[in-house]
Amino acid sequence: MADKHQIDDQHNDLTKGPILKGLVMMALPIMGTSFIQMAYNLTDMIWIGFLGSNAVAAVGIAGFFIWLSQAFIFLGKTGTEIKVAQATGGHLNDRAEEIARSGIHITVVIAILYSISIIALRNPIISFFNTNSESVDSMAHSYLIIVVAGLVFSFCNQVFTGIFNGRGNSHLPFKFNAVGLVINMILDPILINGFGVIPQLGVAGAAIATVFAQLVVFLIFLYNIRLKHVLFNHFQFFKKSKLVDIQSIMKMGFPPALQSALFTLISIAIARIIAEYGALPIAVQKVGSQIESLTWMTAMGFSVALGSFVGQNYGGQQYKRVVEGYRTAMKVAFVIGLFNTVLLFFGAKWLFMIFIREPEAIPLGVDYLKILALSQLFMCIEITSSGAFNGIGRTEPAAFVSIVFNVLRIPMALYFSHLTVLGLNGIWWSITISSVFKGVIVYIWFGMILRKRKEFSL
Repeated sequence: MADKHQIDDQHNDLTKGPILKGLVMMALPIMGTSFIQMAYNLTDMIWIGFLGSNAVAAVGIAGFFIWLSQAFIFLGKTGTEIKVAQATGGHLNDRAEEIARSGIHITVVIAILYSISIIALRNPIISFFNTNSESVDSMAHSYLIIVVAGLVFSFCNQVFTGIFNGRGNSHLPFKFNAVGLVINMILDPILINGFGVIPQLGVAGAAIATVFAQLVVFLIFLYNIRLKHVLFNHFQFFKKSKLVDIQSIMKMGFPPALQSALFTLISIAIARIIAEYGALPIAVQKVGSQIESLTWMTAMGFSVALGSFVGQNYGGQQYKRVVEGYRTAMKVAFVIGLFNTVLLFFGAKWLFMIFIREPEAIPLGVDYLKILALSQLFMCIEITSSGAFNGIGRTEPAAFVSIVFNVLRIPMALYFSHLTVLGLNGIWWSITISSVFKGVIVYIWFGMILRKRKEFSL
């Protein structure tokens, strides 16, 4: 067993070998995992859509609190992933195991507390949306309670994925999550619409399918970590965590957690501004953001891969490889960003018409994609640079820049849309302009760190 463990460590060692190949081999499964998460939501919405607009609205309301939960996941996941990568790079396998265990303990506690809070407050938070529909509220209650009750599996699966990524092994989480997606795709139509002796459960069926799929993925992770020892030799889940590790992990996780929570709230505020122009712009923004998410998910794949790469090499004191890895990743980010800029700008009409073909919606969609196209390069630079910051354990700078300019989107959107001739397009320009500033500042900030810190200039 020890020999197998050593072989696995050598195979996932990012402190050696070609840099570009290592980054790409790490990034591709991470991108695939992101697409799987998107496919979960897409599968649910496709089948729920057959139940009618009330069902879609109910799931949309409950989905806000699922989205908000992502911020709390970062409290345990981000710091665990970074510190596991750094310990792995320093060949401190026992230390990496201690950190991983602490991250899991943090995540379980946070998941339970968040779930209890949402279930206890479900009536006022659903009433907040003032749907004036008992049917919508009832379905939102059913969906929310079931999904939130199983959030501990989703939380743990994400921190497990972070631990695997920190150890340089991103392909197994992709495979495990793919199994969950297949299960969800099979169960959705059966539980939502009924089949044989199984009654029609509606939105509750979609929630059950999601929770069961996440449970299966959770069990697969447990089996591989505890019994197959694919990451650590005889991992112990119930050994007591060190207080200093818990504090360190949460300190690293707090900035991105705050960033994520505020981004969710800011998005809601922006949606309220868009709603002043009617229902059609809301649909346009929804479709446009899904198209634009291709850039985000691709860049995020390289960001997480770079974070693990930088973390391992930083922990192993391979500072020259840290710099070379960052420069290599930025070249890839530039190519991805430039490609998506060209694609969205010149292919705006045809991309948008894949989803909506209503004549009055097409010009709005084209404007959205062309304006947002100008930010794709800078978004890639920001996201990729954030991964480099995470790798050296500095989660604050990128999160700070993101929070500041995301908050500024609200006054900019109000100004450009209400006090200029831009109208609705002013909202899209507020998003693009803030993305440009974020990309430039984060890139310059990390470059300053590389120049000022002695270890990187050796």
